[in-house]
Amino acid sequence: MASSGVKGTVTPGRRLVVVSNRLPSVAGTVGTAGGLSSSVQAALKENGGTWFGWSGLVVDEPDSVPNITRAGSVVYAALGLTREELERYYNGYANRVLWPLFHFRLDLLEFSREDLDGYLRVNRKFADAVAPSLGATDLVWVQDYHLIPLGQELRNAGVSHPIGFFLHTPFPPPELLRVLPNHQELMRAMCAYDLVGFQTAADLQNFTDYVLRELHGEESTDGRIHIFDRTIEARVFPIGIDVDGIAKVAAASERSVSTRRLLESLDPRRLIIGVDRLDYSKGLLARFEAFEKLIETYPETRGKVTFLQIAPPSRTDVPEYMAIRRSLEAAAGHINGRFSEFDWTPLRYLNKSFNLRTLAGFYRQSRIGLVTPLRDGMNLVAKEYVASQDGENPGVLVLSCLAGAASELDLALKVNPFDTTGIAEAMHRALDMPLGERQERWREMMTALRRNDLTAWRRNFLERLSAVPE
Repeated sequence: MASSGVKGTVTPGRRLVVVSNRLPSVAGTVGTAGGLSSSVQAALKENGGTWFGWSGLVVDEPDSVPNITRAGSVVYAALGLTREELERYYNGYANRVLWPLFHFRLDLLEFSREDLDGYLRVNRKFADAVAPSLGATDLVWVQDYHLIPLGQELRNAGVSHPIGFFLHTPFPPPELLRVLPNHQELMRAMCAYDLVGFQTAADLQNFTDYVLRELHGEESTDGRIHIFDRTIEARVFPIGIDVDGIAKVAAASERSVSTRRLLESLDPRRLIIGVDRLDYSKGLLARFEAFEKLIETYPETRGKVTFLQIAPPSRTDVPEYMAIRRSLEAAAGHINGRFSEFDWTPLRYLNKSFNLRTLAGFYRQSRIGLVTPLRDGMNLVAKEYVASQDGENPGVLVLSCLAGAASELDLALKVNPFDTTGIAEAMHRALDMPLGERQERWREMMTALRRNDLTAWRRNFLERLSAVPE
């Protein structure tokens, strides 16, 4: 097995091949940014490797040969998708079937055979691009629900390399998964991986229960699962953040123009902040209702607190996302119309993105970090909020018990995201919490963050994947 140090997380000489739905922003491609991107790129740079993914571009003709960009020892292989591929694979099956199902929203699941076919075709397309590029000793690491069948497609293409898969979302219990018409085929495909990683112990348990009960796998004493004449390993790898890096950025951001402008606009009010993609899984409507209940139930908070909700739009072509945006705009207007004064607007609702430096500065100035998803694989905003605090005068994290981060951040004020009264009471408690208690909670949570930081997540996964025999 590889060393446990930061360097050498992949056995020396073994190249890493990463496959994800989107590429990071490299050499003109449009993609994801943030901690995950930085961590994966660091792993690629250590031993060299290739990152495959969608370029973010919609092309007129099917694109089977990736566009190659090199940056040092790392190769970025970008594939374009046609409009139909994007609609069927991404907007359709991935985000109208798997996303709501994995977030326990069966009422929003819209299954169609055409979307499933498109999802499988794009996974096959990715496999056709990846397989010919593999060297004899490469490791393959596939990311997230968009690409569950990719491992099986690679096996069908004759790939015998160690292949790992990490699911960033929650994983539903068998009773919910059986709602999916093709649940057995999807789970058979998931069993083509050598190593399957989950965010929490509950997600791992749900997966294991399904494989043992529905697919009749057998679990050995070491936790491995024997199924379909092969052995797979399933483990928990909670994803983390660059704790010290974010803390440093947050401290430096106190001097930034954006932070000074924010403080000047608030003075002398205390800030409650929420930062989420505009998504129905984030519990934003209930959060707005809880804030309204706070200032309704506790009149002393009126004119004394401001709630800043940052919610950049996402998946704007999906009808459910259009609907949640309209509902939130109406709710924000209702709250401000009901409670605003000539010198105080209680709720600031922004549909725009900010870079991490700006957000870290905002987190640091906030008395409350409000993170109340209805269901979330992990939620890195909760961790970023804690890491951004001033240890001498930290804020308080109010966290949904249904976020994966709740299993690590024991000293957050945990709430049921469906209980708006409970959320309002937690916010009131956080506003009045003594300094000593805030400091103690913050110190304990920082210890947990450092134990499972982003480097540990990457290192632990790749060490296990490197240990898989050829």
